[in-house]
Amino acid sequence: MSMRRTLLAALLAAGLCPAASKLNVVTSTEDLAAIGREVGGDHIAIESIAKGYQDPHFVEPKPSFLLKLQKADLLAVVGLQLEIGWLPPLITQSGNSKIQVGNKGYFDVSTACEVLELPTGVVTRAEGDVHPLGNPHYWLDPENGRRIARAFKDKFSEMQPADAAYFDQHLKDFEQRLTEAEKRWDAQMAPYKGRKVVTYHRSFPNFSKRFGLNIVDYVEPKPGIPPTPSHTLELINKMKQENIKLILVEPYFDMKTPNSVAQQVGGTAIVLLPSVGGEKQVQTYFQLFDYDINLLIAAFGKYK
Repeated sequence: MSMRRTLLAALLAAGLCPAASKLNVVTSTEDLAAIGREVGGDHIAIESIAKGYQDPHFVEPKPSFLLKLQKADLLAVVGLQLEIGWLPPLITQSGNSKIQVGNKGYFDVSTACEVLELPTGVVTRAEGDVHPLGNPHYWLDPENGRRIARAFKDKFSEMQPADAAYFDQHLKDFEQRLTEAEKRWDAQMAPYKGRKVVTYHRSFPNFSKRFGLNIVDYVEPKPGIPPTPSHTLELINKMKQENIKLILVEPYFDMKTPNSVAQQVGGTAIVLLPSVGGEKQVQTYFQLFDYDINLLIAAFGKYK
């Protein structure tokens, strides 16, 4: 029996068999859950609160969210105030001391990533729904996906040291597959570098920087402000003048104005996914980029 216990301990230390209990992880978004799942494998239980087809800025709280948070060992958030409108009260009401801000079980993933669009000067509500700490859609650059995975590996290992080798091996596997995928994605998008596009909201700065797209304007006159007739007319004129044919729209916005603008300029409005789970067939981080890039290539192909 003593030899058996010694062998089991050695296997646990090597990460070759599961620990007695899995780390219970809750994430604010499906993107974080997808990357965390790659690293944690079957040594963690992980689920997200927001769905990929929802606007992560505005999630309606439900009692089921409290149940998830009450059981969590770790809460991973996008941060940069993305969840500020709905998550803080849930954290407080959960009564789970582990996941309160500043405690070991609260993990702001943004601290590991490159953040764009950091405002300069004083930010006021007159500027719309501007994020004073920078744009929170940072996961849409695969390099930040790599940073997120590394941060998860460190956090999981800190909280479950017996599985550190297991998490490390899963991270290495993820990074290898991501490197190969990046080569494919970069090659696919290379012919379209510099292409001008319009987006509905400011969801894609990291994506556009990585793949060389030029976002020249937005359907929203200011972040979080619905389109106005005057701004829509200005947008139509700009798209005509600069021969811009493509509008990228997040799945949770009304297509009426983007479709109307696209029709006026002889272009197309397409629904581009900012998150894993935005469509049923997009369940992994890799599938998110495959889906969006294939959609873009097909759309660009219509307009030489």
